Amino acid sequence: MGIAEILLLAVGLAMDAFAVSVCKGLAMEKITAKKAVIVGLWFGGFQALMPIIGYFLGIGFKDYITSVDHWIAFALLGFIGANMIKESLSKKEEQEDSSLDFKTMLLLALATSIDALAIGVTFAFLEVNIAFSSAIIGVVTFILSVIGVKIGSIFGIKFKSKAELAGGIILILLGIKILLEGLGVISF
Repeated sequence: MGIAEILLLAVGLAMDAFAVSVCKGLAMEKITAKKAVIVGLWFGGFQALMPIIGYFLGIGFKDYITSVDHWIAFALLGFIGANMIKESLSKKEEQEDSSLDFKTMLLLALATSIDALAIGVTFAFLEVNIAFSSAIIGVVTFILSVIGVKIGSIFGIKFKSKAELAGGIILILLGIKILLEGLGVISF
């Protein structure tokens, strides 16, 4: 997996955190750089940590399923992407609170990084430098989360569904690419 693919994957994974950051920015009365950085650190940190955990979980299974690893990557990315698209099309809007307390941010960071755990499992079946990839995912998520807080304070909730839709499409397209490479249909 090349740098361009890792960056695309990072952007796709960051879309949940970006969408929640937009909501956080919308809910905050006064946005400060400190608040935006706190949100970015929570989301970026968890997005960087979860692929590493998933990678080591996946390594344990690698020997048993290498012949179908591309199908697993396709299924995981497709499932995650489809869920993001489904959420983006949902009419239900959740009211976000502006709290940055430990419990609130821990739960939000965990919820937005579960996808990254599944990606880490996928990384175990691919030729990926897990430390570098996780760092890229964390940095991209941090940057997009900080930007999301600011955008939320300016533009409001209208970008949330578009961000989730874009992230879902990116993940599905990456899954298809991995599947086609695994089947020998294409090679990059």
